[in-house]
Amino acid sequence: MILWAIFGYLLGSVPFGLVITRALGLGDLRQIGSGNIGATNVLRTGNKGAALATLLLDSGKGAIAVLLARHFGGETAAILAGGAAFLGHCFPVWLRFKGGKGVATFLGTVIALNWPLGLIACATWALTAAVTRISSLSALLAAALAPVFAWVLGRPDIAAVAAFMAVLIFIRHHANISRLMAGTEPRIGRK
Repeated sequence: MILWAIFGYLLGSVPFGLVITRALGLGDLRQIGSGNIGATNVLRTGNKGAALATLLLDSGKGAIAVLLARHFGGETAAILAGGAAFLGHCFPVWLRFKGGKGVATFLGTVIALNWPLGLIACATWALTAAVTRISSLSALLAAALAPVFAWVLGRPDIAAVAAFMAVLIFIRHHANISRLMAGTEPRIGRK
């Protein structure tokens, strides 16, 4: 189980947003917009393809950690690897533990752990984003509701890891929460 947690953490630590923006000559993502290494900040570079690639790769690393761990180690290994991948994204060893906010990795992890729950979380994010055009609010709502829906779906084990990830997502979004309360949070697509 420890090896699966280490594997998940190291996979989650790969900063795809930073790698993609540097490879495309878009500069150091940590010096652009919010300074975050996630897809929403990559979108602020104006490169939608890079943002989509970041979203897919960041979510994919959580899903791959879960699926490989489940195949070779069982359900408990999958939950540990997924939670560790999320932790790795938020606190990557390669970037002195200064990583992203974890939303895409959270969604990929949840989809792989329980696809109905993942679809509900994605739908929550998408609906909120369509109505408000505020990525952070969409993420916070999806994260907050995921443990509740996991419990309703009869998966208290997944509800526990979803709650862990939701708490970290709220902590990582503290500045966004302040801006939401002040009415100054930027909208999706704003550079």
